[in-house]
Amino acid sequence: MIVFITGVSSGFGLETARLLAQEGHTVYGTVRREVEPLPQVHYLHVDVRDRDAVTNAVAQVIEKEGRIDVLVNNAGMGIGGPLEFATEEEIRLQMDTNFMGLVHCVDAVLPHMRRQGGGKIIALSSIGGLMGLPFQGFYSASKFAIEGYCEALRLETQQQGIKVVVLRPGDFATGFTGSRKKVADEAALQAYPLYREAIEKVEHDENGGLKPVVLAQKISRIINMQHPRNGYVVASFEQKLSVWIKRILPAKWFDRILGSYYKL
Repeated sequence: MIVFITGVSSGFGLETARLLAQEGHTVYGTVRREVEPLPQVHYLHVDVRDRDAVTNAVAQVIEKEGRIDVLVNNAGMGIGGPLEFATEEEIRLQMDTNFMGLVHCVDAVLPHMRRQGGGKIIALSSIGGLMGLPFQGFYSASKFAIEGYCEALRLETQQQGIKVVVLRPGDFATGFTGSRKKVADEAALQAYPLYREAIEKVEHDENGGLKPVVLAQKISRIINMQHPRNGYVVASFEQKLSVWIKRILPAKWFDRILGSYYKL
């Protein structure tokens, strides 16, 4: 299959590109910087925030391969800190990368998938797209946006033979933790004294999380499924349990549980 993956320089994207190429798929991956190339992976220098750059990259693949069978929307980033102290620039960076980047990719690929009579769109959300994570509120907002967008997209394209699948990773040990932009404003730390401890817990959990190859293997299985589910939570048992608990408990009860976990 012809697979287009965004953000293959590290983490989920890197391991997914590596695995799918090893399995014999033709893999095109986007990067924003020079990287050590993987064998049999075709690299495209693209910032997903740039609609024209995405459109041109997709056109290159179509010109060479004639089709794109799978789109894996992986590129993303995170900001951490109290919501009120996030700058306009940080908020736009968060939403433009995680959400608008996905929109740009889908808009570029979808006409080709419709013409070829089908395809799979795999979008990386997060368990943070199912619950608002304290001190990662704009990250959660970007993932909530992906959830709603993909729900609508699935319905709009189901008669076109296109499958839309949302993946919701929990804590994984990737470069995402180290690259998170964190509020360091002293006023923020004084206004929210629990922030530092909460974000340290988040990073501790991430660093002890699952290996990114686990998600890559899940993506590989989805690609080979004829009828994948609409979405999957890929996480530890405890985090899967938290998603299930949120579905059945009154909102106030779950808020107390989540707040207690972060010692808020």
